[in-house]
Amino acid sequence: MNRGLHELASSIKRKVAALFAPVEPKPHRSGLFRRTLLVSAIGLFAGAAALGMVQQPDRTELPQTRIIQSVLPLTADQVEVSSPSAAPYISETRIRAGDTLAAVLQRLELDAPNLQTFLTHDASARSIYKLYPGRSVQAATDEQGNLIWLRYIHTPGNETDGQVVTRMLHVAPAGDSYKAEEVTESTDRQTRVAVGTIKSSLFGATDAAGIPDSVTMQMADILSAKIDFLRDLRQGDQFRVVYEVRSHDGRYAGAGRVLALEFINGGKTYSAVWFSPDEKSGSYYDFDGTSLRGAFLRTALKFSRISSTFGMRMHPIHKTWTGHKGVDYAAPTGTPIHSTADGTVEFSGWQNGYGNVVIVKHHGKYSTLYAHQSRIAEGITKGSKISQGQLLGYVGSTGWATGPHLHYEFRVDNQPIDPLAVDLPVARALEPAEVRAFNQAVAPYKQQIQLLTEFQQTLPDSLTNVASR
Repeated sequence: MNRGLHELASSIKRKVAALFAPVEPKPHRSGLFRRTLLVSAIGLFAGAAALGMVQQPDRTELPQTRIIQSVLPLTADQVEVSSPSAAPYISETRIRAGDTLAAVLQRLELDAPNLQTFLTHDASARSIYKLYPGRSVQAATDEQGNLIWLRYIHTPGNETDGQVVTRMLHVAPAGDSYKAEEVTESTDRQTRVAVGTIKSSLFGATDAAGIPDSVTMQMADILSAKIDFLRDLRQGDQFRVVYEVRSHDGRYAGAGRVLALEFINGGKTYSAVWFSPDEKSGSYYDFDGTSLRGAFLRTALKFSRISSTFGMRMHPIHKTWTGHKGVDYAAPTGTPIHSTADGTVEFSGWQNGYGNVVIVKHHGKYSTLYAHQSRIAEGITKGSKISQGQLLGYVGSTGWATGPHLHYEFRVDNQPIDPLAVDLPVARALEPAEVRAFNQAVAPYKQQIQLLTEFQQTLPDSLTNVASR
């Protein structure tokens, strides 16, 4: 290699010497050409010199390459990719507005003789009589297309005794016919967070943040005693909220309860957190442990009018002058009825002129009665724990009633008194042991709200409403 470089340098020297040798004058153009060759030659010489100065690596000092090969023997069962029995093929469709059962089964492309006849006539399959838009119908078939099972997920998320479950109709072949049964499966809960800034309305801000409408309604209801959401909202008001969502088989199944909330209205901060001392019934408190509601709500219906007050009146059926032991609230059949306070169901069922009635025993000497219901809500049975605002049933006209209404009684020591005139008891204060449990339960929510506050303060003006997913 050194010899080659020596020869290249000698050649360049000769060419440079020739360039400087005396020659006859030539036009200016030739001189320019000569100077160009001179510069090129000098560049080549410098490059050659630099090439000769590069130290080549000593390959004897490089580490040796080692290849390690290990053969692991595998048995036949370890090599097998899948089991001989193939998994079922599962198809799904969502019910559309105006759908019929025939249309749903047709979209599933089922080869199941007499399935539609069974579903429309068998009493065990009555839940499929009502097709709710948005709900799912699934079908599993084998390799030959034979039906293995059909599921109608009619109640994707429902809370009963503190447990969130999904209810569905499960149909499977049974000989020459089919068998249908109601199945209840556990539903998972996840926690989501969101922040928002009011620009026009509460619903506008929560929609922009992807918050479900049911959660928005809860936010307004929880702080309704503190904020008038129709008249008190101001542009620039902010909120931070932590809430539950439900899922079944990894799919969204509805929103749950608001767990913690902070709302800035007109520069003043309002907070709320859900606390359940016994893990069954509970209510909302501010972060300092003060209840956000009294022990009793004034009414069990959100939208109604009083059709008959407490006291003496002419009975509309018996046509006799008699004492009316409660207050009647006129409302359409099916209007939801809510418990006015926490308590335990003392009676649920049919009782003489009351028709379908629920009686709830509250703390101390108080109890309430809800009569003439068209039907009692599922899970409202004797001994059930009830929280304030929980659904008890639906307005009807059962028993001695001339039209749909709720007959509501407020009792002290089992004696009815006028719920519109009495000074309702204040919220029950937390016991010392409950205070300790409250402080422990609310600590993580305070931390979450604080983190959301810091996060919201860093958001650009164009992005003020966001939610976790």
